[in-house]
Amino acid sequence: MQNKKVLVFLAKAFETMEFSVFIDVLGWGRVDYGHNIFVDTCGFTEKVISTFNVPVIVDKTIEEINVDEYDALAIPGGFGEFGFYEEAYNEKFLKLIREFDAKGKIIASICSGAFPLGKSGVLKNRVDGNIITSYCPETAPNVAFELLKMLTSEEEMTVIKKAMGF
Repeated sequence: MQNKKVLVFLAKAFETMEFSVFIDVLGWGRVDYGHNIFVDTCGFTEKVISTFNVPVIVDKTIEEINVDEYDALAIPGGFGEFGFYEEAYNEKFLKLIREFDAKGKIIASICSGAFPLGKSGVLKNRVDGNIITSYCPETAPNVAFELLKMLTSEEEMTVIKKAMGF
């Protein structure tokens, strides 16, 4: 089974629930079901503070990312009033989004995590194919399961989703 790698990008003031769902769903796929899906977390700084003041030490900073090493990019949303867009709209991040899209890699976003996709220009004339967007925290598990499906199969995703009680 081929290794798959997902980059979860954390902008300052990211929403914790929208972040953790990617870790859990993909983690269940790897640990309990033998899928070689690995996750790296990433931010502009080594420690990123969430909307609700939870610090997360990321695996890599944005300067260390080589898009060719990844199969997908996952973007949790965040709260503008705590500075989410300062980093989500940073040109370095928008360039990273464009690189993932240009190489046809999956991009999964939750809630306001879709706004940098729009700002980057990758949604122009479409929202389909390699891109997943959603609209509020309640959709977070669905986005993570859709990403899992795209990395494995409908059948595998369904088994894991059921095992997780969804």
